[in-house]
Amino acid sequence: MLTGAVCGFAFGGLFGPAWTRPEFAPVAGLVQLFGDIFMHLLKMIVVPLIICSMVVGIASLGDMRRIRGTFAMTLGYYVMTTLLSVAIGIILVLIIRPGVDVSTEIALERTLPQQLTWFDAIYNVIRGMVPANLFKAAAEGQMLGLIFASLLFGGILSTMGERGQRIVDLFDILNDAIMKLVRLVIWLAPLGIFGLVATKIGDAGGGEAIYTELKKLAMYAATVLLGLLIHGFIVLPVLLTFLGRRNPLHQVGHFSEALLTAFTTASSAASLPITIRDAGQKAGMSEESAGFVLPLGATINMDGTALYEAVAVIFICQAYGIELGFAQFLVIWLTATLAAIGAAAIPEAGLVTMVMVLTAVGAPLEGIGLLLAIDWFLDRCRTTVNVWGDTVGTAIIDRHLSQKTGD
Repeated sequence: MLTGAVCGFAFGGLFGPAWTRPEFAPVAGLVQLFGDIFMHLLKMIVVPLIICSMVVGIASLGDMRRIRGTFAMTLGYYVMTTLLSVAIGIILVLIIRPGVDVSTEIALERTLPQQLTWFDAIYNVIRGMVPANLFKAAAEGQMLGLIFASLLFGGILSTMGERGQRIVDLFDILNDAIMKLVRLVIWLAPLGIFGLVATKIGDAGGGEAIYTELKKLAMYAATVLLGLLIHGFIVLPVLLTFLGRRNPLHQVGHFSEALLTAFTTASSAASLPITIRDAGQKAGMSEESAGFVLPLGATINMDGTALYEAVAVIFICQAYGIELGFAQFLVIWLTATLAAIGAAAIPEAGLVTMVMVLTAVGAPLEGIGLLLAIDWFLDRCRTTVNVWGDTVGTAIIDRHLSQKTGD
């Protein structure tokens, strides 16, 4: 997988200037096809995987009261780490001030998303938890609704005794079959990752064009990356060490394929099948922990996205000369957390939810145009931190469940 990523960077960087030329179109199309097929295979697995793993995980917990406690603990952990990541981003962007003296004469190359208020975001999240049509929710990738429905179904099955257990066993078999399918997909990962990376680099114009764009916004990119490094390499490992009682280096080794998939696909949902597989087969976590905590985390735990949105919004305000007070920083802290929780587990979802944060502090929405040139790269970095945070949370919840059962 790492070789595929390196070859993709090299191929895209070398042939980027010729990527859009007609004579190169067959080669570019074939390379893109490799990446598209790999992404489609991963996304094909996600919906049945979430349903089966959630039903089995919830039913395995047994007592409904225990489900309530585990859910509250999982949600509390995710909200706490997201708030911490936003705080890190705000502190760094105020110290480094990357937006000062940045030119704002950059055209917005895409239609702005619909403006949302904080109330709209809360309303949409809560309403999205209860899908009117499960098949439509599955087709549209409404993961929060699928998780809620699976949670209810698994909880009810756990109260039906032997009859319910027969259905749980069926979902357990389906879950094992999906895991075997994940192993098959992994064999295609090097070629798929090569296609994804090469296509993105080629579309951007090659290595020289990327370097030019990064140089323009170097301080902004450095601020985001520094925040992600602090949260990913200091905050989360400390939580993993003291609350999860696990070695962070071993944890990275166990989930290296999932983290690399998150970086190359820029999608928590696409990496979810591999993350669940690694949790059980490599990290030794229980099926109920992985099946419950990881799908929930891929939907609502977006530490990297929240940090990025806070930095981006304050960067835009600095670039436009907008002074922010303590009240505005508090609004950014809370709305960035809420926006990240409501963000879809898809590439560049943070750009959509960022509109809510910009609106909350009265910042110009066209400022998003400042970020588009390098957002594709930062999107991969923040998605990797999102998935890393999911694995840390799963380890902590798994240890808690093991202590309660006496394992």
